[in-house]
Amino acid sequence: MIVSPEDADQLGDLKQNTRTLMAQMEKDLGTKLDWVAVDHYNTGHPHTHIVIRGKDARGKDLVIAREYLTKGMRQRASDIVTEHLGPRRDLEIAQSQAKEVDADRFTHIDQRLAQDTKDNLVQLERPDTAHGRFEQTLTRRRLQHLEKLQLAEQNGASGWRLKNGWKDALQAMGRKGDKIRELAAASRDDFQGPRAIFEPSVSMRKSILGRVVSDGPENELQDRRYLIVDDVDGTRWHVSIGSRVPGTLPPPDAIVEVTALPPKARRADHIIARIAALNDGLYSDDLHADTDPTARTEYRRAHVRRLEALRRAGIVNRDGDGQFHLPSDYLDRAAIFEATRNGSVQLKVKSWIGLSDQVERHAPTWLDDVSSADNWRSGFGNDAAKAKAARIRFLHDQGWAAPDGGLDADQRQQLATNELTRAAQAHSGGGAYVPLPEGAEFDGVYERSINLAQGRFAVIAKSKEFTLVPWRPELERNRGATLTVRKTAGGIDWTVGKSRGIGR
Repeated sequence: MIVSPEDADQLGDLKQNTRTLMAQMEKDLGTKLDWVAVDHYNTGHPHTHIVIRGKDARGKDLVIAREYLTKGMRQRASDIVTEHLGPRRDLEIAQSQAKEVDADRFTHIDQRLAQDTKDNLVQLERPDTAHGRFEQTLTRRRLQHLEKLQLAEQNGASGWRLKNGWKDALQAMGRKGDKIRELAAASRDDFQGPRAIFEPSVSMRKSILGRVVSDGPENELQDRRYLIVDDVDGTRWHVSIGSRVPGTLPPPDAIVEVTALPPKARRADHIIARIAALNDGLYSDDLHADTDPTARTEYRRAHVRRLEALRRAGIVNRDGDGQFHLPSDYLDRAAIFEATRNGSVQLKVKSWIGLSDQVERHAPTWLDDVSSADNWRSGFGNDAAKAKAARIRFLHDQGWAAPDGGLDADQRQQLATNELTRAAQAHSGGGAYVPLPEGAEFDGVYERSINLAQGRFAVIAKSKEFTLVPWRPELERNRGATLTVRKTAGGIDWTVGKSRGIGR
């Protein structure tokens, strides 16, 4: 859960506030709780993330009443802040609410409107108290602002009609405002160029090549992230990249290519839709098995897990018998869900190390592949053009450069082998380095990744030896696990656990 006091900036150290809240929750629930928390100051509003283990002091499932989850915890947190800071004066409350009237985002006033609205119709009744009159004034002013945004229209003397999708539109405005603020915060390095938000659905630009400036959380509950990228044309972009596995984000100064992706449903979604079409819009594990008797249990379970994720997103429903009810536009909605989850972009890391580290690196680098740097004149493009020229001079001085100023295939291979050998010698884990030829297997624990000029590599180790293999994002889900890796012409194949039979 996230604890986000409205006056968090006045609390000072958030840790004591969190410890007091958790101690009170233990009293309320009658059990000790196993929990961890982290304070975040990465937004304009300090807040705390708390993770609670789902077991009580006796090791049984931790059961918390719905009323306590939705209201009780909020009230306890509010009481603790009030005890620390004192009660809020009516004037402070009024000023806080008044700030929301002209906000281009979904506000507390809008929450009340959504609760009191039926069929998008709002009817303002005559209030009986001074507080009621104040709240109605705020509501009327808010509706007038929504009318300016073309999200509402007056319907009689005291009535209003809200447009379909008004909440989604306000939430989208709020997200765009957050992105603008994040771009501004990332420009404290005296960046003077243009700034923009990369929106694949509306932008004329469908790809960006540039340098990573920073990253941050876009939706912390769903672990969706964003990157700030300086492109070769001198523009600084805010790029939503969706949900990412920890350990897969490119670091600052890494060089990336971002490409817009059209919304596309997964292959599993097409299989689910086909089975549901044969069963009156229903899908279940049993129906899948009846339709395809050759489908393995784990394969069918993967489809059920996909539907559970879509159920949590409100796209499908599940009845008491475990059957999922699919809407008629299931594939379209699944595609939009997938686009939202991955940011509607494909992110490709061209180099895990920055320009300055590439110039004099005895290894094949991204700069060696750049052929258009002469046309880059602004921002990162200008830096890349200068680095490319310096790289060519370095290769000439070292006697590596081919007649065209680059590296030929044999030189690339020799430099890549040398870099890998040096990286293996520098590996602090000890043990003997075992090069993995094509077709060979190696069993070991995935320990960590290392960034080289030629790309990112995974360290796979066992008691007295280790190997280095090309890294893939999927490996990060199994960091610390025993893997069997096999070198292939296209990269690596890997499975969790040791292989059986004859090994390397």
